[in-house]
Amino acid sequence: MNKQTEDFMKTNAPAQNGSAAWAEVGQSHPHESAILHVLGEATYTDDIPEAQGTLHAALGMSQKAHARIRSINLDAVRSARGVVSVLTAADIPGTNDCGPIIHDDPILSEGLVEYVGQPIFAVIADTHDNARRAVRKVVIDYEELPAILTPQAAHAAKSYVLPPMRLTRGDAQKAFETAPNRVSGQLYVGGQEQFYLEGQISYAIPKEQNGMLVQCSTQHPTEMQHVVAHALGVHSHNIVVECRRMGGGFGGKESQSALWAAVAAIAAAKLKRPVKLRADRDDDMMVTGKRHCFHYDYEVGYDDAGRIVAARVEMVSRAGFSADLSAPVATRAVCHFDNTYYLSDVDIKAMCGKTNTQSNTAFRGFGGPQGAIAIEYIVDEIARNLGRDALDIRKLNFYGRNDEEGRNVTQYGQKIVDNVIHELVAELESSSEYRQRRAAIEAFNAASPVLKKGLALTPVKFGIAFNVTHFNQAGALVHVYTDGSVLVNHGGTEMGQGINTKVAQVVAHELGIPLALVRVSATDTSKVANTSATAASTGADLNGKAAQDAAHTIRQRLAEFFAKLHGGDAKTVTFAAGAVHLGEHSMAFGDLAQKAYLARVQLWSDGFYATPGLHWDPKTMTGHPFSYYAYGASVSEVVVDTLTGEWKLLRADALYDAGQSLNPALDIGQVEGAFIQGMGWLTTEELWWNKDGKLMTHAPSTYKIPGISDCPQDFRVKLFKNRNVEDSIHRSKAVGEPPLLLPFSVFFAIRDAVASVGGNRFNPPLNAPATSEAILKSVDAVRALAAARSNAA
Repeated sequence: MNKQTEDFMKTNAPAQNGSAAWAEVGQSHPHESAILHVLGEATYTDDIPEAQGTLHAALGMSQKAHARIRSINLDAVRSARGVVSVLTAADIPGTNDCGPIIHDDPILSEGLVEYVGQPIFAVIADTHDNARRAVRKVVIDYEELPAILTPQAAHAAKSYVLPPMRLTRGDAQKAFETAPNRVSGQLYVGGQEQFYLEGQISYAIPKEQNGMLVQCSTQHPTEMQHVVAHALGVHSHNIVVECRRMGGGFGGKESQSALWAAVAAIAAAKLKRPVKLRADRDDDMMVTGKRHCFHYDYEVGYDDAGRIVAARVEMVSRAGFSADLSAPVATRAVCHFDNTYYLSDVDIKAMCGKTNTQSNTAFRGFGGPQGAIAIEYIVDEIARNLGRDALDIRKLNFYGRNDEEGRNVTQYGQKIVDNVIHELVAELESSSEYRQRRAAIEAFNAASPVLKKGLALTPVKFGIAFNVTHFNQAGALVHVYTDGSVLVNHGGTEMGQGINTKVAQVVAHELGIPLALVRVSATDTSKVANTSATAASTGADLNGKAAQDAAHTIRQRLAEFFAKLHGGDAKTVTFAAGAVHLGEHSMAFGDLAQKAYLARVQLWSDGFYATPGLHWDPKTMTGHPFSYYAYGASVSEVVVDTLTGEWKLLRADALYDAGQSLNPALDIGQVEGAFIQGMGWLTTEELWWNKDGKLMTHAPSTYKIPGISDCPQDFRVKLFKNRNVEDSIHRSKAVGEPPLLLPFSVFFAIRDAVASVGGNRFNPPLNAPATSEAILKSVDAVRALAAARSNAA
């Protein structure tokens, strides 16, 4: 036994040989790579030492939004300094496609370009800079075609990448006819660039017998394996994809890392030399898809108290030129339109508009935020129309507890059995002093003609599981070595969120050893096959369960061996604090592993987990698509300068339901990060294409993500005390995507401040992102409405 283990056992020894006083889960351990991050020693794809003969690739991109290529002259490119080869679609030995679901997304364009930035060819040169310079020497003759750039234009032209979706429940038309009040309107919510710190990158190294090792920054190694295999025309077993860590993903590396992996591998296979394709930030933003922007037409009927009795919404997203993941994004938007509210009679339509822009893709929340913000906007309007506090209208419309009036079944037919939103919101309302602050803000606004404050409390209900049922599975390998140390490999990918830390905690807890003895290795398709993407907030849920399954098998074997050594029942053997106990007998875990090896006891195991009880009918859009729901709520207070549109978040209170958290420190960090990222989406991050379809916000100089100065000085984040009703990993709940909906409160606090300009009598026409310019326009609109009413009176 090493000294580290001895010291740990002395300070963490359980009472009476039991394990009840000892645990590795539920503890606030630091991120497993935290020290490496701080020291700059964490290895990302571009940090991997380059093999001898490594070449570098760059992409030649379309300069037109929609055009046929009449001719392309690559002579100057081929003769440029350092150029070794130029690849076009004709050089792809297999399938020219990297679409994750529908095969409508070419790796390299074959004569037709459909957005500015679409890759047409690739240059392979001796250096990264030489490759980038060479691509600019191409001469292309385009025949321009009409381009569609907005979701509204796509809808008008009935231009879709997929057939429209529709979900109905009850009789919305009849409910509208009897509704005492109605509100209708339009809303536009913009997209968002993932803006991961590490850009898209792949490093392909040829191996013997048509093999290929692809080091790739990706959330979905198995999908990359499939795409590369198809592109090269070989079987999957020829391709190994490895990812130790990413410098952020946020959904942008779920499907769209495929193009980069494929081009690097195609070049490496052709030239028989390692090839690295690293995207500069502007190229990355020009090529890759973003969060889908949405345009809504809505109509809602409600009674005099503010309870919703009928809802109709038409959502059109900007899908881009290909389908990518637009179908599941739209599905999740439809399933999250209700957020925390019971909607008895609904008619929800969703269209994925085909536009001549980047093919939009996954982004943290995956359509859930786009669906939920629409109903929150509507509830906000109802409250103002009735002269009520929006929080009261929200609480009135919450899903019921248990079977209260049958108000606990979603529009897609799933019964809610874990609703804690009433208790959670009540706790936050009290701890944030919402009512007192509301009164104080009203007094402030009455005395302040220029600066106006706003306050809002918004709730969150978010379903956890992949929309596509078969993705809800995971595998893992756990190896115990004879010194008692443990190596874990699982199918999830580490993008900074701490999945490896949580999985290591689960394994350490299962084997009763200190976390320091567990190490998680790089995600590798040759170790755990057929993995799902690390997405849909399921990473820790799925892979934690799979790793626990593997560790449990080893624990059982060791328990049986230990019982044989000392005579006793294996069921009474306990593992805790680095030791194994049976009655009066104890042994260090490492010593038992050594003895078990000598006795030929298998010290490694695979594990597997598939989420039970899930089903979904895409035709009727009904079923039980989610394992459980994560809940949360936040309160935001802002101040707005009505002369300039500038604003500041003064204080934010967030309460999030992480179940029995596996690691409270990591989970609170995730809530904080998601809050600021979601705030950026709704306020400062504006994507803008010019009239020719060129994305003009394609660099940090023109695209503003939140900085440290945008964070509130008073930021209070807490985890709600709860226990998952479902048998999730240690009854914890996911914390990846749901907290991104918490900063809805920022947007509606801004709207509240703007509404105060007109005495809170008018609904400000405010779209997202609520940039300073948009806020100022909204202020002017409210002033105009107030003046018109005053003149009429």
